[in-house]
Amino acid sequence: MFLRKVCYHARMKNMPQPIEDDDLDDALAMDAERAEAAEDDAVELLSSTAVLPDEARGMRLDQAIAQAFPDYSRSRLTAWLKDGKISVNGVTCVPQRTPVEGGEVVELLVEPERQTEAAPENIPLNVVYSDEHIIVINKPAGLVVHPGAGNATGTLMNALLFHFPELRQLPRAGIVHRLDKDTSGLLVIARSLPAHKTLIEALSDRDMHREYMAVAQGLLVAGGMVDLPIGRHPRERTRMAVTESGREAITHYRVAEKFRQHTLLRVQLETGRTHQIRVHMSHIKLPLVGDPDYGGRLRLPKGASVELVETLRGFRRQALHAARLELEHPATGELMAWEAPIPEDMQVLILLLREDLRLNPHAH
Repeated sequence: MFLRKVCYHARMKNMPQPIEDDDLDDALAMDAERAEAAEDDAVELLSSTAVLPDEARGMRLDQAIAQAFPDYSRSRLTAWLKDGKISVNGVTCVPQRTPVEGGEVVELLVEPERQTEAAPENIPLNVVYSDEHIIVINKPAGLVVHPGAGNATGTLMNALLFHFPELRQLPRAGIVHRLDKDTSGLLVIARSLPAHKTLIEALSDRDMHREYMAVAQGLLVAGGMVDLPIGRHPRERTRMAVTESGREAITHYRVAEKFRQHTLLRVQLETGRTHQIRVHMSHIKLPLVGDPDYGGRLRLPKGASVELVETLRGFRRQALHAARLELEHPATGELMAWEAPIPEDMQVLILLLREDLRLNPHAH
């Protein structure tokens, strides 16, 4: 057994709250002050000590340290060892290939460097849950998760860095998975390096469960599974497609409610490929309502009301919502779950489809 003592010391000011002020100049000034303060505050010192056991004798130092500090990735620990942030019996910069004798006292003392360069922005967030390890966000449709081509600002990452400045110390501000811009729903954010590592591993091991609600065009008798690889479209590089050269992608779906020409689906991801649900549903001829890339031809129920027709034609995003998130807490191991209600635009669509079926029970 490794003898370990782990301490986390944080210096944080009160968490900034969204500004609700009619005076735009004052609001911008306050934002600037908070962004500047975020540069200096919320520095978290990581301190941890372990005694390497006799069983580690003959093992390479970097391998033994990786076992002694399982909360951190081996690559990160090796970098800290090279940078002199890990000492062995009081000596820093010990070569990583040094053989272990057993009994060495290894001390880790790190002030994490800034990992994220995006600027903090005062964008309101719907925080469903937060503690010192994780944050769960209910993302609205229309919000990009992290900066990229054409979206340098105004993203979830920018918002996170404003409300939780300490996230600048984590890769991608603690974001471990993503939702498409126009997909709404739940996302978990890591708030510490150990939590970041654990959540990444949970996603890789498929131990994080995500359930989506989707309105698809078309009818089906029962649910099923799509197990088809997804990769870049061979001609349109901004799109994804089912392709033999793609990566494994598995999607489970079941019927939640049937309408005349549409189906409300519960969808679970076993893997997490880009656009996975949208691509798989389109491939099996059940494209999502409103999907601008994979939705295909608009399908209108015969004799549908003007309101339903207008709603279907005006639905400008994929009807997809991450409704449930379930995971083991990265620090306590407790099984936790959160649910986010279906947003208003999808609720209106579902109610109109339900009313259309009521008024036309035998027409398809």
